[in-house]
Amino acid sequence: MISNNKLAIFLIVASVLFGTLMLTFLKLAQEEVNVYVAGFFRFLFGFLIILPYILKSKFTVFKTIHHKKHFFRAFLNLPSMLLYFSALVMMPIEKATAISFVVPFLVTILAVLFLGEKIYLYRSFALVLGFIGMMIILRPGIIEISLGVYMALASSFMWSVVIIITKSIAKDDSSITILSYGYTYMTIFSFIIALFHWQTPGLQTLIYLFFGGLFGTLLHLCINHAYKLVDVSVTQPYSFLSLVFASLIGFYVFNETPDLFTWIGASVIFLGVLIISYREMKLEKEIIRKSIDIKN
Repeated sequence: MISNNKLAIFLIVASVLFGTLMLTFLKLAQEEVNVYVAGFFRFLFGFLIILPYILKSKFTVFKTIHHKKHFFRAFLNLPSMLLYFSALVMMPIEKATAISFVVPFLVTILAVLFLGEKIYLYRSFALVLGFIGMMIILRPGIIEISLGVYMALASSFMWSVVIIITKSIAKDDSSITILSYGYTYMTIFSFIIALFHWQTPGLQTLIYLFFGGLFGTLLHLCINHAYKLVDVSVTQPYSFLSLVFASLIGFYVFNETPDLFTWIGASVIFLGVLIISYREMKLEKEIIRKSIDIKN
């Protein structure tokens, strides 16, 4: 039987891949429509994908004791989404992804402060390596920081708070409940804003938006369930893998060639991921062995 740690790691890595694919299709869609329309259709299609399950459950999926948290989570998620999607238009996809790497540091700090999680030395070391890798890629003070960078940073801060809220809700609510509330609120909120900036997408763009919604839905299902299994701080270093996926997709889809510093930074980040993966697996084996010894 697969352990919680291994399953959570698998889910996070899968969510990173799905998230990169979502951004790819949304970047393609925004060649025709603005960020408000793209954001609305992304969540509308996501909502339609999970609607059969909501109907099958006879709306019992909405049973929760965290109504205010669900609302506040969506309220923060909306500007986070719009800022990040806007930044995506202004810069290469791997650059926007690299900037979002501030999220694991913020989340880990917030998890310690508000969720009472312990931050172990090896997790801290992996995060430090991730931060160094991000600094190598961005090179602040050496290259100009554009408006898109500031938008991506603001989005990352809001998303970090959303993750912490998600973790606090996940103790009591299922992944599909969190997803259902999020998509219901986000569809309504984004539709109201899109009405004032409406652009009708063509068929090809609608297809892009559908796949953006599909991969975005898979992304949220994976991370919501992963947060039920392990501490948030365990999962965060794996989000750095998104740079590898984003760089490959940026090269093959958008002809965006990552510079040398991007690859050096990515290598440092990947080293941090390898370290925490090895340590988490070793720690898990030690816990299992001690448990067996105690039973014997």
